[in-house]
Amino acid sequence: MKRKMFFYAFLALLLLAPAQLPAADFDWMPDFNVQAQADPSGFRVRLATRFHIGDAQVSAVLSNFPKPADAYVALRLGEMSGKPVEYVAEQYKANKGQGWGALAKSLGIKPGSREFHALKRGDDLYASKGKGKGKKNK
Repeated sequence: MKRKMFFYAFLALLLLAPAQLPAADFDWMPDFNVQAQADPSGFRVRLATRFHIGDAQVSAVLSNFPKPADAYVALRLGEMSGKPVEYVAEQYKANKGQGWGALAKSLGIKPGSREFHALKRGDDLYASKGKGKGKKNK
């Protein structure tokens, strides 16, 4: 009887364990890409508004990255580090495949920082510094 209870308890733990796992880093990116591709002109306007850049710079940034979400992350990393997005794009290309954490670190951003963790979770999408999730920059 004890073995049976132990077995069922163990089985329950195995089945419930995946539900306890935290969300994957940057798991918001595929959905973000779908939204950007569904409304490209609206996406470009939101990027320009969010980062206070012109259409020419939006075009340049988008042309430097394979996906819209990558361009967004690069713009955020530039904002977080105080470095121009052109520099971020150069570092991205030079260190391709090392991941966003390595790129952030090379830009002087601590990968363990609260701000970087918010970026990984997607909490900061279209929010300016100091504003919480879901609040738009005005």
